[in-house]
Amino acid sequence: MSFRLIVVLLLVELSSSYAQPAGTFTATGSMITPRWRHTATLLNNGKVLIAGGQATDVPSTASSPPLASAELYDPSTGTFVQAGSMTEPRAGHTASLLPDGRVLIAGAWNGLSPQAAGTAEIYDPSTNAFTSTGSMRANLTADTATLLNNGKVLITAGDPVSELYDPAMGTFAPTGSAPTTYAGPTATLLPDGRVLILPGYPEGDTQLTEIYDPATGLFSIRDWVDSLRFGSTATLLTTGKVLVTLSPPECDGSLDQTALYDSEAGKFIAAATMAFGACLPTRVTLSDGKVLLAGGWFAGPHSQVYDPGSDTFIGTGDMASDRHDHTATLLNDGTVLIAGGLHNVQDPVLVAELYHPAVAYAPPALFSLSGDGRGQGAILHAGTQQVVSTDNPATAGEALEIYGAGLIDGSVIPPQVATGGRLAEVLFFGKAPGYAGLNQVNVRIPDGIIPGPAVPVRLNYMGRPSNEVTLYSRA
Repeated sequence: MSFRLIVVLLLVELSSSYAQPAGTFTATGSMITPRWRHTATLLNNGKVLIAGGQATDVPSTASSPPLASAELYDPSTGTFVQAGSMTEPRAGHTASLLPDGRVLIAGAWNGLSPQAAGTAEIYDPSTNAFTSTGSMRANLTADTATLLNNGKVLITAGDPVSELYDPAMGTFAPTGSAPTTYAGPTATLLPDGRVLILPGYPEGDTQLTEIYDPATGLFSIRDWVDSLRFGSTATLLTTGKVLVTLSPPECDGSLDQTALYDSEAGKFIAAATMAFGACLPTRVTLSDGKVLLAGGWFAGPHSQVYDPGSDTFIGTGDMASDRHDHTATLLNDGTVLIAGGLHNVQDPVLVAELYHPAVAYAPPALFSLSGDGRGQGAILHAGTQQVVSTDNPATAGEALEIYGAGLIDGSVIPPQVATGGRLAEVLFFGKAPGYAGLNQVNVRIPDGIIPGPAVPVRLNYMGRPSNEVTLYSRA
């Protein structure tokens, strides 16, 4: 059978609509434990790991310690079940999905979890258990954690000291020193692999932003935003620009201004006014490239959607509960899970909700030669255009063409491709020439993968994982 015929047979339907009215929220299962300042991570199996946080609105005291418990949300049943407990109670920590499917849990807010601030652990979905991993060299609160395209995780905390976690070694190492000091920063991976660091609440009047370059391990100062204050958020758009919502120092929700950071020009430009002011709303890029901003301090139950194409904000349906310090997670079916947080009257929220967009797109899909999305992937040797097989295996350092679907047309955000649990260098991504409706991703096989007949290959795109296929690799 020719490769062209195989690809035609593997085309899938990528859009879907919902029985629920567009732009509305509906209740789903209740969490086992009400919590806020927790993390929510979409796993490769489609479930969501909810970890740590606090169960009351009281600052961490003997009567309100941070939580070590974790739970899993299953979209197929709409229910939460108990997961293993973390090795340390944590609140205000970070959670990062690693290329091999495990989750790195790092740091915690010093005032809430001082014993956990400089520590880290790994959650393994295959065992549903947490284990300790290397400790950070500095007692970092781990305000941000960013998976870089080299497979390492950048930990920043608004402090001159930043560190890199190496999943292959299970260790932390220092990297370049940040030139400014601030609290509550955000970190956004840019399309070119650099990281934009925005200050939250800087010391003094300096409102500088920084760029971290993994190629050099150094930070550099960039343009600044006059209104940038504590409570600002940053979201990467499919255009490559970064949407920044601004807030005054008091975080009172009175400011409705936004800005766009242009990474190519290296500067900020004014953007649309929000439908209503909100401080620290959750924000998630939807499967069509629009951005949902939900709740936040002083925003009540209200939510809004930003459209990058028209540079406009439009109010959308209200949540059943007003909440802040909650999480918002894009699920594989295109809905958004809203979990936890506090009411504005400071009571923790137990019931979770789902946001239903008008149209959603399925997660990225990798094609397999069998047609069922499993086993040997539809992967070619870039040099010969022959299918990778047991008779014609791939080798480390070789360029391959991977075929699938689900990338947004015109997006400049590259997917991350894990091969053998390690990130591969992406050489090209976009429409597959000659195959209408298909995507092609060219990668270079990384060194260090264990050779064999079934090396796993998985793509992660805008926070959602694809199915797993395999390739044959030799040493």
